[in-house]
Amino acid sequence: MAIKIEKKIKGYNVVKPEDKAASPAAPAAQPAASKEAPKAEIIQMHESLERPETLVGSTYKIKSPLFEHALYVTVNDIVLNVGTAYEQRRPFEIFINSKNMDHFQWIVALTRIISAVFRKGGDVTFLVEEMKAVFDPRGGYFKAGGIYMPSIVAEIGAVIEQHMKSIGLIHDPEMDESTRKLIAEKRAAYEAAANGKSAAPVSTESKTESATGFPPGATLCAKCNTQALVLMDGCQTCLNCGYSKCG
Repeated sequence: MAIKIEKKIKGYNVVKPEDKAASPAAPAAQPAASKEAPKAEIIQMHESLERPETLVGSTYKIKSPLFEHALYVTVNDIVLNVGTAYEQRRPFEIFINSKNMDHFQWIVALTRIISAVFRKGGDVTFLVEEMKAVFDPRGGYFKAGGIYMPSIVAEIGAVIEQHMKSIGLIHDPEMDESTRKLIAEKRAAYEAAANGKSAAPVSTESKTESATGFPPGATLCAKCNTQALVLMDGCQTCLNCGYSKCG
């Protein structure tokens, strides 16, 4: 029987009689290859979270000497797992409003970036430390309570931190009773020593400093950024957080 070859011959092999005998056993080896474990298809799962019609939130006022008008920061939260034991509020978006339009561009950019991070999910508390580390080259300022703010961006970060604490995302380490008692004793001893040194009338500057709630003459604490650091017995002691440094 003649077979017509219509394609070009690219190679050939001589079949020996022993190869013909082994060829029927070849199909038996195929099932062995099929025993290989099937590989699962990788599926990336995600939750498509759309903005609800109504969100709960809070508005905070920032009055900075760097701005003529106050800033109003609104943080809106989304409530997850409503009505269950795992109900939780998470920040979803932020808005900053002010009469001052000089900084409109960077304020809008900041709100959009922060809102995008909020909606991305995960641990968003890192934003607080990143924003509080921003310093103004012109210098910072003291806000009410004697707390130093290195920039307006840092105070916005402090507002976000305050909001996250209120909804339970950030927890302050509780000060133990012994530390509180020690701070109270240090403060009483410092005020008694200060009153005993001079009975001169308090100046207007001292009255302004004492309005922060800490003794006049207190300096800035490097740990809590509060103007509550006093010098006692050769040691610098913070009357707000208990930080102490001697020498």
